[in-house]
Amino acid sequence: MAFFIASSPHSHSRKSTSDIMMTVILCTLPGIAALCYFFGWGVLLQVVMAALTAVAAEAAVVALRGRPVKRYLKDHSALLTGVLLGIAIPPFAPWWIVIIGILFAIVIAKHLYGGLGQNLFNPAMVAYVVLLISFPVQMTTWLPPSELLVQPLGFTDSFAAIFTGLTTDGFSVNQLRIAVDGSTMATPLDTIKTSLLAGETVSEAVEKSVFGSFAGIGWGWVNVAFLAGGLILLKKKIIQWQIPVAMLASLFVFSLVGYAISPDGVASPLMHLFSGATMLGAFFIATDPVSASTTTRGRLIFGAMIGALVYLIRTFGGFPDGVAFAVLIANMCVPLIDYYTKPTTYGYRKESK
Repeated sequence: MAFFIASSPHSHSRKSTSDIMMTVILCTLPGIAALCYFFGWGVLLQVVMAALTAVAAEAAVVALRGRPVKRYLKDHSALLTGVLLGIAIPPFAPWWIVIIGILFAIVIAKHLYGGLGQNLFNPAMVAYVVLLISFPVQMTTWLPPSELLVQPLGFTDSFAAIFTGLTTDGFSVNQLRIAVDGSTMATPLDTIKTSLLAGETVSEAVEKSVFGSFAGIGWGWVNVAFLAGGLILLKKKIIQWQIPVAMLASLFVFSLVGYAISPDGVASPLMHLFSGATMLGAFFIATDPVSASTTTRGRLIFGAMIGALVYLIRTFGGFPDGVAFAVLIANMCVPLIDYYTKPTTYGYRKESK
C-alpha cells in the first residue's frame, strides 16, 4: 500500500481536489445567473473568457515547468481562478483587462510560489487588486442594471462593446453608463461614497435611481444568489462555517455600530451585507483552503479580521468595496494567526508563555 504525501489544500470531505473545485464552480452559477439577469451578457462573456484564458495559461506554465499538463489541469484550480476573477471584472471592461489579470493570477500569484498549495495569497484577488490599481477607470466602469439602460444590450452588442469599445449602434461604454435620468451610474457602494464626499447624506444618496431596493437594483439579489451557493458549499462540507460566519458577523457589528453613531454618514448594515462582493467574498474568496487560516480558532479570527477590514476600507478608504484588499491583508496574517491558535499536541501540556 503506497503512502502519498501531498501539499494543501487538504479536506475532510473525502472528495478529490478536482471534485471540490468543480463543486465550488457550480455553486457560483446562481450568482453568475443573477449578475447576467441584471447586468447583461457581458458578465457571462467575461467569465467564459477568463476561464478559458486561465486554463490556457495554466497549461503553458505547467508545460514550461516540465510537469504533466493533463494531470495539473484536471484539478480545475485554474478554472476556478478564472471564474472568480471573471465575476469580479466589470461586464464591459476591455478584453485585454481579463488577459492581463489572468496572466498575473496564474503565472505570478500562483506558479511563482510553486503552484497549487504553495501560494500565500488568493490568486484571483491578487490579480483583481493589481488590475484595480493599474487600470482604475476600466475596473470601476460598471453599467447600470439593464432596466435603467437607455440602450438595451443584446449578446452581439455586449460582445462588440468588450472587444471594440463600441456597440453595434456606435454607443461607447461611457455613453451607456448614462441612465434614464441623465445621471452617470455607478455601483451602490460607489454612489454612497461619492455622495458623501460631495457633502450629501446617505439618505440623499439612496434616493438616486441606482437604489431601487435596500442594497441597490440587482445587487441585493446577486448577493442572495451567492449566499445560496455558499450555503450549498456548507451543506456539502466543502467549506467550514467559521470564516463566512465570522466575516459576516464582524461586518454586521461594525456597520451597526457605525450606523448607530452616524446614520447619515455611513451605509446601513443591510447595505454592507447585501451589496458589492460581500457574499462572494465570504463564501468563495475568503474560504480558499490554501491561503486561509487552518485552525478552528484561527478561522474565526481570520474571518472577523476580513469583515472589520471590509467595513473600514468601505467607510474610510479610497475604494468603494474592500473585499479584495481585506482578504489579501488577512492572508498576510495567516502564519501568525495559525501559530498562536494551533491546538496543543495530544499528550503534551500547553506551556505558559
